[in-house]
Amino acid sequence: MSEDKSVESEAALFFAFFTEVGILAQLSRALLESRLPDGVSVAHYSVLNHLVRVCDGQTPLTLARAFQVPKNSMTHTLSGLEARGLIAMHVHPDDGRSKQVWITQDGRDFQAAAVGLLKEDVARLIPKLDTEQLEELTTALGGIRKVLDDDRSVAQSHAGPETKTP
Repeated sequence: MSEDKSVESEAALFFAFFTEVGILAQLSRALLESRLPDGVSVAHYSVLNHLVRVCDGQTPLTLARAFQVPKNSMTHTLSGLEARGLIAMHVHPDDGRSKQVWITQDGRDFQAAAVGLLKEDVARLIPKLDTEQLEELTTALGGIRKVLDDDRSVAQSHAGPETKTP
């Protein structure tokens, strides 16, 4: 096989892989959206999940970068969470100009309840999927996520100013 054909077939594999990941993301997002209460978006849930999983006390700018969204979009999402009492914003002790985001107990309870709302759906899927394969795929996807995450700064340094995230 010529080098061009090899690169072409590898590129096709990458596109097929990311197409499947995109479809999985859309299906899982739609399922989660169908279980969340009115007025609570997947973006709201995702921020709460991030704060529980990673750590709270981050600045809105740090969160915007983590989610690769403009700071004003993150500020809007955080405002919705704060209005519901799911997070609290406090002045950053080291930099009075910025704030830190802290998940409240209500926010932790909400995030746990949202996971609970999906348990029935997960229980329905368990007999249909191979859990060993899921474990292997989860490990492999974590490795791919790390490569893509590490590559973000390289990609952003090659992008024009319009495409950079804040």
